[in-house]
Formats: sequence, structure tokens, C-alpha cells
Amino acid sequence: MHAAFATLLLAAFVQTGTLTFTAPAEWKPRPAASTMRVAEFVPARAAGDAEDADVIVYFFGRMPGSVQANIDRWVGQFKTDPSSPAKIVPETTTINGLKVTTMAIEGTYIAEVKPGSAERYNKPNFRMRAAVVETPKGPYFIKLTGPIASVKQVSAAFDQFLKSLKFQ
Repeated sequence: MHAAFATLLLAAFVQTGTLTFTAPAEWKPRPAASTMRVAEFVPARAAGDAEDADVIVYFFGRMPGSVQANIDRWVGQFKTDPSSPAKIVPETTTINGLKVTTMAIEGTYIAEVKPGSAERYNKPNFRMRAAVVETPKGPYFIKLTGPIASVKQVSAAFDQFLKSLKFQ
């Protein structure tokens, strides 16, 4: 098999052992930065944005904590305009038999640089779209995070990515 073709196949279809998904061909795969990350992708950057957005799929196994607790944690990773506090209304749907809860938020991204670190990001005009995918082996977490324009530019592709989720 030609190496470029094999790379393209890897970029387009990723199997995690229990959750499978099809990533858009224009998302560039990159090596997972930790064992908790199942897959990482870099979508195309919007014109004028200074940095890339990223899509990360996480799996921690069976963990305590509700879907809402995770959404609350993600909301806490953003500082929003105090005059109009964030009103996050998660949406739950079924995709290929999987319960998937999604949310979106934008503002200044202030998450920890590394888990447990006192150092935090300070990235204004950022947006996050995130999903909790409930499977029999535990939840998967999928986050699209980056500059607002870049995240909005790839939102339709992110929706298609979520529609491709399957538990096998």
C-alpha cells in the first residue's frame, strides 16, 4: 500500500477499540499528547486567526461524575462577559444508538495549562464545542477548542464527525 494512501486512511478512519469515528479528510491527525487522549486532530485555521483550533477525543474509562459535572467543568474553563453570564443549555441526542450530550461556550479560555497546574491559559475570543458520548465501557469526551472564527468555520464538519460515532 502506498504510504500517502495509508496515511490518508488513518486520518479518515480511526478506531479506538470501542468507539469508532470518521474524521474529515481536511483535519490533520497529530500524535496523542497523553494516554488519556484517544485521538487528536487539527482542523483548518480560519483566515486571520493567529493559532489553530484542535479536536481531542478523551477516554478515561469508567469515571465517577455526571455528564452535567463535566459540562460544568468545561464552562469553568471560560471567563465570559459578566454583564451577560453564560447560559449553557446542553443538548442530548442519540447517534447510532449512543447517547451524546453537546454544549458550546465562548469567551476567554482560562483552563489549566496542564491538569493540576496553577498556570492557566488567557486566550480571549475562544470557543469550545464539546460532547460527552456515553458507551457501555464509559464516557468518551470530545472537545473542539480554538479561536471563535476557526471553531465556527469547522462546526459543520464537527457535527458530521459526531454523526459518524459508533460503538463496536
